[in-house]
Amino acid sequence: MDAYRIRSEPYYQSAGDEIALFEAAHARRLPLLLKGPTGCGKTRFVEHMAWRLGRPLVTVACHDELSAADLVGRWLIDAEGTRWQDGPLALAARHGAICYLDELVEARADTTVVIHPLADTRRMLPIAARNELLAAHPDFALVVSYNPGPLARELKPSTRQRFCALEFRHPAPELEAAIVARESGLPLDAAAPIVAFGVRTRRLQGHGLDEGASTRMLVQAALLCTQGVPPRRACRMAVVDALSDEAGVHEALNAALDASY
Repeated sequence: MDAYRIRSEPYYQSAGDEIALFEAAHARRLPLLLKGPTGCGKTRFVEHMAWRLGRPLVTVACHDELSAADLVGRWLIDAEGTRWQDGPLALAARHGAICYLDELVEARADTTVVIHPLADTRRMLPIAARNELLAAHPDFALVVSYNPGPLARELKPSTRQRFCALEFRHPAPELEAAIVARESGLPLDAAAPIVAFGVRTRRLQGHGLDEGASTRMLVQAALLCTQGVPPRRACRMAVVDALSDEAGVHEALNAALDASY
């Protein structure tokens, strides 16, 4: 599992007690559900915690074509014959890594249920294809994330109730400006108006936008600024044109941009 270890500390700015709560859950091997808007730092948080705890991290980006075999494993045929290859979930369970299933709700329902016996007191993974009942390594931990929202799929109660949950939100503006400055190299006084614009876009949620600008998008705007792109043009490229193609929404976003500069 050496290839799955994070060598250098991923930058993460705590916004509350989430680090202590993750450590407490990990100490008792409780499965964790991270919920919050897109681009608010959930994945970076998991990477930071894996580094902090010294654990390998196996990450899976879930999607609607993800099958149970993609997670658990499958038989392969090569020049030497037939061999079994563990999927990422089985690999993490067998060797004691943190398995992070990003946007679990995007996976098919029949795929999601394979995590159930790993996410309760059994801590086992049935591998029917090779007639194996894999007992999870004592250091194995399961973390999943999803982005709740009015148009988002919901996790089934039978899945959701197996997890402790940590809720993530966008940081306070002062903290978010510090994050954007740190991640991009842009001076703090130049990052602050970008964040002010991002905050204004979030107020448009439900009024033509499913979500406003993520912290990730604001960092991208700031990175463009470090390359000499004027701030307003950088915000249009990284946020306005990326968030929507509707003329009315563009008008509202440009008005928010005008109010920020």
